Amino acid sequence: MDADQAGRPPVHLAPGEGRRYDMGPISAVFKADGAETVDRYSISEWWMEPHTTGPGAHTHPEDDVFYVLEGTMTFLVGDRWIDAPEGSFVLAPGGTPHDFQNRTDERAGALNVHTPGAFEPRMPGIVEWFLENPPVGPGAAPSAAGGPPSP
Repeated sequence: MDADQAGRPPVHLAPGEGRRYDMGPISAVFKADGAETVDRYSISEWWMEPHTTGPGAHTHPEDDVFYVLEGTMTFLVGDRWIDAPEGSFVLAPGGTPHDFQNRTDERAGALNVHTPGAFEPRMPGIVEWFLENPPVGPGAAPSAAGGPPSP
């Protein structure tokens, strides 16, 4: 066992548990990040109410992996929009422009694996950005900005 793995406890969370970040019609629930993963990866759920836009096309050096848990989410990867129903897998390699939306009449959610980790420390800035640039969703006004702050 690596020295940085020694003494790291296992993590078990019941459905819905984790550290929650609300951003209007979007919410994120972090399951593991930071010390829990030795900053190697971050795992979170991202939930979107019907007809909700995401952050806008953005890039960062880390890979983003999405697995659709419920509903259908639409992902921009590069210059292509992809409708991804429940059970779909989407990989946005680091440096690739990407975005996500829920264009349907039902709530949708995806599991996100962000690697390498240390994504959660950025969440206060991302929440603040969404509060200043609300996503389009039930009762929200369109955002004129183009994505949350990059790391």
